[in-house]
Amino acid sequence: MPDPSREARELGTRASISGHTRLVVILAHPIGHVRTPSVMNAHFTDIGRDAVLVPMHVAPGELAGAVQALRGVQNLGGIIVTVPHKEVIAGLCDRLTEPARLVGAVNAIRREADGSLTGGQFDGEGFVAGLRAAGHEVRGRRVWMAGAGGAAAGIGFALLRHGVAALTIHNRTAARAEALAARLGAACPGAAVATGGADPEGHDIVVNATSLGLEETDALPIDPACLTPGMLAAEVIMQPEVTRFLEEAAARGCPTHPGLPMLIQQIPILADFVTGEAGR
Repeated sequence: MPDPSREARELGTRASISGHTRLVVILAHPIGHVRTPSVMNAHFTDIGRDAVLVPMHVAPGELAGAVQALRGVQNLGGIIVTVPHKEVIAGLCDRLTEPARLVGAVNAIRREADGSLTGGQFDGEGFVAGLRAAGHEVRGRRVWMAGAGGAAAGIGFALLRHGVAALTIHNRTAARAEALAARLGAACPGAAVATGGADPEGHDIVVNATSLGLEETDALPIDPACLTPGMLAAEVIMQPEVTRFLEEAAARGCPTHPGLPMLIQQIPILADFVTGEAGR
């Protein structure tokens, strides 16, 4: 006759998740494209940390309620945040790190012992680090960026901090591009930041910092005919790994840079931040 207690002990030995495991969640809408859980859970395993990242599909109208509920989860380490919640969720945090305050968007939140939430922003540094790891220096380059949302804001600040010669922001809603350019200019006095049209002529790096490309039916963030050989086409979207924007750029003789390196470079920092290990 099977011994239930023995089976339970063996199951506990085999399982990697227990009642002591630190829980981290990632909030997105939609959720199917996210690559963070597989990468971060592999990192937790590699460093021997008893933590797990779980994806949660939360629509914009349910975000505030979901965040409020998560405050009461005692074994919650924190929250990873992605499209389209990065800007709105900043207003649901109790405090922000200085980069998150400047950017006005959050991509990671740590739950403190008292249930309060501290929001941080690491997208931009991850993006620049990913470019550099691939051999693409940003200092002294002229960058054209599509997008003015949370990811674009983080990337814009990081590009300016790392010494780009100029940053041009293009967005379908011009007012959003102008607002972001004004914030960037105020935070980085003397920086050459401006809004511009849909043609990146005269720029060295072309960045898609929008969500266009997540779906096959999405419009392109830029008319491919505007791309010229030698322009670096850089993406923030991770799934699909090669977006139509990157395909069109490569077909026109442009070197390309996918979105996944931005995540890879952030993973150790995000893991420490949301599990409370940062600075230890």
